Amino acid sequence: MSIPVLSVVGVDFVRDGRAILDHIDLEVERGQHWALIGANGAGKSTLLSLLGAVQHPTRGTVEVLGKRLGRVDLRELRTLIGHVNPRHSLMNPLTARQVVLTGGTGGTELPMRWSPSAAELARADYLLELLGMGALTEARWPNLSQGERGRTLIARALQSDPHVLLLDEPSTGLDIAAREQLLDRIDQLREQHPDLASVLVTHHLEELPASTTHAMLLRDGKVVAQGAADEVLTTALVSETLDYPVTITRTEGRWAVRTRRDPARERRDDALAGEQSVAQA
Repeated sequence: MSIPVLSVVGVDFVRDGRAILDHIDLEVERGQHWALIGANGAGKSTLLSLLGAVQHPTRGTVEVLGKRLGRVDLRELRTLIGHVNPRHSLMNPLTARQVVLTGGTGGTELPMRWSPSAAELARADYLLELLGMGALTEARWPNLSQGERGRTLIARALQSDPHVLLLDEPSTGLDIAAREQLLDRIDQLREQHPDLASVLVTHHLEELPASTTHAMLLRDGKVVAQGAADEVLTTALVSETLDYPVTITRTEGRWAVRTRRDPARERRDDALAGEQSVAQA
C-alpha cells in the first residue's frame, strides 16, 4: 500500500480564539490534482500553509510522504514540497534563470559565494522551457509580466524535484490571455509528470485547469464536500459553499459559473431592506 503524498487527519487551526479550520481530513495521492474552493476567509490558504509546512495545526496531524509535522526537520520536509506564491518578493533584480535556481537553495535570493552545478543549470533551463519561458531565461524579474512571473515561479517550485506542488491562487493579477496560457502550461506540466501531486487554491472556478481531478469545498473553516471533481463541483454543493445561488457548467474540461435568480432570497432581501428603511425613518 503506497503512502499518501499528503495526509491531514482531524486538523483544527485556531488563531486568537477563532477556529480558522475545524476538523479537516484530506488525503492526496500521487498523480491527483486537488482544488481547494471557497469564499474569502473560508480557510483555503491556511490549509495550504499547513500542507506546505509553513504553519503547524493547533490539533490533529499533517504528514508529507509519511513525515509528520512536529517530528521532522522542516528544512528536509520542504524539499519535498514545491510552493508557488504569486506574491513572491525579491530584493535584487534576478534573472528568470536565477529565480528558478533559488528553488533549490531554500531561499528567495541566491546565497553568497554559491555557484550552481551544471546539472542544476540544465534543470532550470529545462523547466523554463517547459513553462514557455525558454526565450526569457536572462530577462530580469522587474521586466517580466505578471503571467511570466507566474510561470517562472512554477518552474522555481519544481527545481528541487518535489513530490507535491502547492499553488496559492496562481492566476492572481493575470488578464484573460495570461491566465489561459498559465492554465495550459499547468495542464501540460501535469501530463508530462504523471506522478506529481498538486493542490491549487482559488475562489474562482474559471481558474481551475482542466486536469483538476479532485476538489474540496470549504465554508467557514469546515468541509462542505470533497472527492472527485465532477462529483463535488456541482450547482447544489457550490451554491451551498458560497451561500449564493449559482449554476455550474463544464465544457471541454473547464468549469464556468453564472449566477441564477433565487426568488425566495430576493423576497428576504427586499423585506430586510424595507425594515432598515423604516428603522432609519
